[in-house]
Amino acid sequence: MFSSFIKSAALSPSVVVADVNANAEAIIAAVKRCAADGVRLAVLPELCLTGSTCGDLFRNERLRDAAVKALIYILKETGSEDVLFTVGLPVEVSGRLYNCAAVCCCGKVCGLVPKTVLTHAESRQFSPGTAEIREISIDSLGCPIPFGAMQVFESAHMSGMSAAVEFSTELFSAESKTPALAAAGARIILCPSALPELVGSAERRRMMALSSSERISAGYIFADAGCGESTTDYVYGGHCFICENGKMLAESEPFTDNCCAVELDIGRICAERLRFGGNTDNAENSGIVRVACDWLRDKNKMSLPLTRHISPTPFIPEDEAECARRCKLVFELQCRGLAKRISHTHAKTAVIGASGGLDSTHALLVAHKALELCGRQPQDLIAVTMPGFGTTARTRSNAEILIEQLGASCRCISIADAVLGHFADIGHDPDMHDITYENAQARERTQILMDIANQTGGLVVGTGDMSELALGWATYNGDHMSMYGVNASLPKTLIRRIVRWYADNCPDARLASALVDVIDTPVSPELLPADKVGGIAQKTEDILGPYELHDFFLYYTVRFGFSPEKIEFMANHAFDCVFESDVIAKCLRTFTRRFIMQQFKRSCLPDGPAVGSVSLSPRGGLVMPSDASSAIWLES
Repeated sequence: MFSSFIKSAALSPSVVVADVNANAEAIIAAVKRCAADGVRLAVLPELCLTGSTCGDLFRNERLRDAAVKALIYILKETGSEDVLFTVGLPVEVSGRLYNCAAVCCCGKVCGLVPKTVLTHAESRQFSPGTAEIREISIDSLGCPIPFGAMQVFESAHMSGMSAAVEFSTELFSAESKTPALAAAGARIILCPSALPELVGSAERRRMMALSSSERISAGYIFADAGCGESTTDYVYGGHCFICENGKMLAESEPFTDNCCAVELDIGRICAERLRFGGNTDNAENSGIVRVACDWLRDKNKMSLPLTRHISPTPFIPEDEAECARRCKLVFELQCRGLAKRISHTHAKTAVIGASGGLDSTHALLVAHKALELCGRQPQDLIAVTMPGFGTTARTRSNAEILIEQLGASCRCISIADAVLGHFADIGHDPDMHDITYENAQARERTQILMDIANQTGGLVVGTGDMSELALGWATYNGDHMSMYGVNASLPKTLIRRIVRWYADNCPDARLASALVDVIDTPVSPELLPADKVGGIAQKTEDILGPYELHDFFLYYTVRFGFSPEKIEFMANHAFDCVFESDVIAKCLRTFTRRFIMQQFKRSCLPDGPAVGSVSLSPRGGLVMPSDASSAIWLES
């Protein structure tokens, strides 16, 4: 496993109120079980060593002394485990009592973090902690221990692995300290909690933690008090969950098994922070202390199988209802963008090349709706079919059905004679089916569309998608060029899904049937002659590899800047039992080489609307030199 993944756990073991010895045994068992399962970071509820419902017993010297002795016992029994974990207990400092999280690792207390925001009931026994960091000595715990609310705990052995503690009441406070902790380098927030289970409380916890983890770009591990706490006034549910950058990764619902574990991706967290400008503060200027811990000593212990779910379709929500909403929104964005451009340029027509393929079909649907938004007639959409040497009856028929059912104006212009004449002009043998043979056709089609747009006072709508642009699978100044590229920020997999969504919601049965057949047709530029039975001979995915893989690579390359090695690792996990590892490796190498080599085609893209967080537009999406070397990315 890549070292940027760290398996983390939220635990709520059963407690016995005030029986610190029994609770210590439960904590030790939980930590050892976690270590055996590959967990390297664990959060337990606040005051889990005593129980959070001891009330005025917290003032009793016997309970406090027993808690410290039990903590020493826990440190001794877990000293050989390479796990950073929290233990909640009451701690007396300078005549005041604090509700503390002891951050423990490798047999030592790395720091004591006091709770700063107390409930009304807690303020009867405890004093609120402060941001000031000082060192304190506690009998039998050995060397002085950092004490204070603003501490960031870092691995002394693995760069980037850092965590800080925030109690749940601090999460809900208007003065949350997580922004400052994140700015000082904390990438994971450990949240011990002892909140009772009330109607709506679980939803509120989720919402607040998800919002916080997204706002500061961090992992968030939440562990609430549960079974065994006193039910004198409240019931505790042991709610546990882990989220990252606003996404829920694992959750144990209240009153269930009170334990969940999953890998947090530190690399993803760091990438998100870089995307929004990185950290804007530092520990020295904010009074935060960084504490080096003897944690993650052995990287080999990180190499356990990945259990975290990685979607094979990062551009497409896996939930069907959410997917439908995404398709509707993206389609609306495209239509509104094109409608604005048509209105702004006073274009009389929208001109589009209709091949019967997936991209041009989707662009036709967008252009049809955009004209409707402009109050124009369907006939103002001029759809041009331009059969060439590789056009098949299937794609041509689908194009004609689409044009007819949408009520667009249709023009059919064969490019064969013009291209053959061009071959004669430049002295190219038409029997030589090379790149000149292919690109001459694409450029002839673009010339026809541009001239018809001039002829009709119109605007050429581009059909090329983001997957093709990423791979450079477009003819420079051919299908690469238009007056407005509506598909430029949509990957092939998402376009296929939107066309399916449109078909599923289309009342026109003939149109819907044609759309389904377009989806089922192999992706092809149809620039080489058809096979012996008239079928498509030039299938893009047979040449480049599956678009499912390329879109996966595209997402993690552009969105997070991950290395090819990490992307390959994630792809093998996401596409397990779908693609063999050698297929993934070969496809990734093709993507990496072409993605960097073909930037020159993306440096001069026409305008087009961005619809998501990944865009290849040179004006605001991907800023990249056209002559960058791919050498370091292709190193094996």
